[in-house]
Amino acid sequence: MIEPALALIDFSSIAAGIEAADAMAKRAQIDVIRAGTVQPGRYLVLIGGTVADVEESLAAGRAVAGPAVLDHVFLPHVHPEVVAAIGGGRVPELEDALGVVETTTVAATIHAADAGIKGADVRLVEVRLADGLGGKGIVLFSGLVADVQTAVEIGVGVLERPEQLVRSVVIPRLHPSLWENVADATRFSARVLEKL
Repeated sequence: MIEPALALIDFSSIAAGIEAADAMAKRAQIDVIRAGTVQPGRYLVLIGGTVADVEESLAAGRAVAGPAVLDHVFLPHVHPEVVAAIGGGRVPELEDALGVVETTTVAATIHAADAGIKGADVRLVEVRLADGLGGKGIVLFSGLVADVQTAVEIGVGVLERPEQLVRSVVIPRLHPSLWENVADATRFSARVLEKL
């Protein structure tokens, strides 16, 4: 899913989300559309395509859903690592530090990830969205301490409202045992189901 533009809308209503997704797909030629439910009873629509088409489709979805739109993001020139990370791609090696930005919405997480990786010499370890997080999102950056600090500051700085940030941290020299856990999977169930 390597596209020049990406947008996501987070809806408080599943019905409104489905109706808006239909309007989005009908409004413009979208190359990629992914939609579905997440906890706690919300609906996400992710689209990709040309900048003009994604922008037009996003506007249609927001207009149809109105107050059911909790949050949205539009990235006209999304960084390729953000697209890869959303698709499940992971960076296997820790450099010097780990940075974490935890947000209340998926749109805010994607925005923070894109801004952070564009503004600093870091890698995206993971972008985890909604499922198993109660609708929240996390982005994990890896790199040298100063670069990770910059990425986290930039990522937090693009959030539109203070309440979108749950917490951000930069951890220098993350303990190797914890890195092994984080690098493999942030879901606890994936870690405890392994053979001990």
